[in-house]
Amino acid sequence: MKVVILGAGVVGFQIASQLVKEGHDVVIIEKSAERAKHIANHIDCMVINDEGNNSQTLRRAGIENADFFLSVVDSDEVNMIACGIVESEFNVPIKIARVRNLDYSKAKIFQKSFLGINFIVNPEVETSRLIANTVALGATSDVMLFENSDMQIRNYVIDSNSFFKNKLIKNIKSAVNIKEKFLIAGIVRGMDFIIPTGDTEILENDNVYLLATKDTLTKIFIETGKKREKIEKIIIVGGGRIGSLVTRYLIRTGRKITVIESDYETCKNISEKFPDALVIHSDISDENIFEDEQLYSYDLIITTTSNEELNILSAAYAKNLGVKRAIAVVNSPNYIPISTKLGIDVTVSPRNSTVSAIMKYIRRGDIKNIYSLFNGKAELIEFTIKEKSPLIGKSLKDIELPKDSLILTVIRDQVNKIPDGNFTLEQGDDVITIAKLDSIKELEEVFLNS
Repeated sequence: MKVVILGAGVVGFQIASQLVKEGHDVVIIEKSAERAKHIANHIDCMVINDEGNNSQTLRRAGIENADFFLSVVDSDEVNMIACGIVESEFNVPIKIARVRNLDYSKAKIFQKSFLGINFIVNPEVETSRLIANTVALGATSDVMLFENSDMQIRNYVIDSNSFFKNKLIKNIKSAVNIKEKFLIAGIVRGMDFIIPTGDTEILENDNVYLLATKDTLTKIFIETGKKREKIEKIIIVGGGRIGSLVTRYLIRTGRKITVIESDYETCKNISEKFPDALVIHSDISDENIFEDEQLYSYDLIITTTSNEELNILSAAYAKNLGVKRAIAVVNSPNYIPISTKLGIDVTVSPRNSTVSAIMKYIRRGDIKNIYSLFNGKAELIEFTIKEKSPLIGKSLKDIELPKDSLILTVIRDQVNKIPDGNFTLEQGDDVITIAKLDSIKELEEVFLNS
């Protein structure tokens, strides 16, 4: 398919990179000469250095033959107007806009495809929902959920005392006092993402992604000394868009919520919106606030400011003082392993949340869910086996999967099955897979074009 992307920031770059590696025709329009040059040197696609909200530039990009138009610049208004131009002058089936202003994204006009926009993605909404889901599951790790299933993927960092350490994956089952089935879906080791085999050895400091039911994962975390804590008192650092949305989601649960914000006007706004929350006008970098407000007695800290370094340091400092769990909003992929080593339980990336939402929409149909992992180096993809699929009746051992890909689990009639090689697929099965980026195109061909 052909995709024209307006905006080569971090989101546009990652989406373009993933689509190009899958073999799609991508054109990027970027007004910054420096950024356009950087993209041209790193992605094998056509890059146009120009404004994207005019017909002439769009024609140069070949918009007449495009299947998708994505507008993901920093300006909501530019994204909407660009989609409007494409709608009025060209026949592009799908237009996607990133819109961060909540007043825009909640407006009823968008329910009627305003300006021809087919899908709106709001990074702050996607991130806040993910944080709320993580809190509901105890904030012990990252969480990936799947439709009609209690299967989850959560991560676990291997420390020096872990019984996973220095064991081959094929031997781990006998070392763990858990009878239920679970799988190790992927491993982050340094800056590499590994799709493991039975002969892969788990090392200290590996960030291991485990797939199992909710109950089984709870047992594993208890066995590994990371039991689920009761979360009743929560600190939210930052009253911006993400902080405000997280407060809205969590205040409904009856928990005690304290919001810390350095801007006085924002504090007033948060106080008016959420009268049941305690709002403190202060700078979280002032260490006296932890003592003055006894923040060390809280169960969870969620740092949501626009400064990711401050988010990491504040979350790590709070845990050092006694806060049981910590969630930090972090965008830079280089900071995520650092956050883990500093004891932060969960890192949430608005960029990854946005990319996953857009990629899921682009590949909608036989694909139900997509999670972008480790800065786009791998993806979790949930396929549906449709009627007349040649995979129906095939055993998994007879399906030729590409290198660096793996079938993790099959959901049949809302029942989870971690299959062996003799498992045969049926119509209606939902198949959850994982693959490194270079293998995704071949994996999609196996499930969608067989």
